[in-house]
Amino acid sequence: MKVVLFCGGSGMRLRGYSDDVPKPMVTIGTRPILWHLMKYYAHFGHKDFIICLGYKGNVIKDYFLHYDESVSNDFVWSQGGRNVKFLNRDIDDWTITFVETGANANIGQRFRAIEPYVRGEEVFLANYGDGLSDVQLPAMIDTFERSGAIASLLLVQPPGSFDIVHTGVEGMVKEICPLTSTDMWINGGFFVMRNEVFSHIEQGEELVREPFQRLIDKQALLAYKYSGFWQCMDTFKDKQRLEELNVSTAPWKVWNRNTNGHSNRLELVAAGL
Repeated sequence: MKVVLFCGGSGMRLRGYSDDVPKPMVTIGTRPILWHLMKYYAHFGHKDFIICLGYKGNVIKDYFLHYDESVSNDFVWSQGGRNVKFLNRDIDDWTITFVETGANANIGQRFRAIEPYVRGEEVFLANYGDGLSDVQLPAMIDTFERSGAIASLLLVQPPGSFDIVHTGVEGMVKEICPLTSTDMWINGGFFVMRNEVFSHIEQGEELVREPFQRLIDKQALLAYKYSGFWQCMDTFKDKQRLEELNVSTAPWKVWNRNTNGHSNRLELVAAGL
């Protein structure tokens, strides 16, 4: 399946770090978050990517045009550097289509702009391009295909240390509980869609507002709840968290696992945004 990646944002909440690069190019370790996400999809066999470019899209183009395999692959160097033999490769079997979708376009309009590139694809994947997860993608796709829905989105519980405070009469606190212990779920930015979704998006609309509401009205939007690992990179604190994980467990690196199994709980529910 083709994978549509929205890479047009400027990363306003990462100001001070991402001024010189678009948000998807902010690094985790030696590679940008975009690379980590593409490696995730490639692990499951989805290696045909469509990148929706916007803010400083030339940085993304230049990165792949001058891609350095030696950064993340073992190799043998000989003859004074005239002969370099890579022992493993990263992206030599990937296909990437770079599409300029507008410097100031919203995600809905970037999505409309790439419609010609997924024409003929009955089902395809899409992602915000700024979050990582270890969700078992084949299970999510299989559930979607059996449902008959037009689109599906991953629901996750927001990570972090925020607390929910419940108050009673005159503002007296009744209860304080961690956000993760509530039944609050958010859009995780991983999508599975049928081509029919384009007929539900009008000019100027954001993807998950009016278009998704139309799908909800038709009982055609499926939500896939996942209680396992998910982490976005909206702030510098999020980046620090991902950097810490990268040198320890790095749960999103499913391509490094010996098995595909895990014990995280999955749920399928009807969508209601």
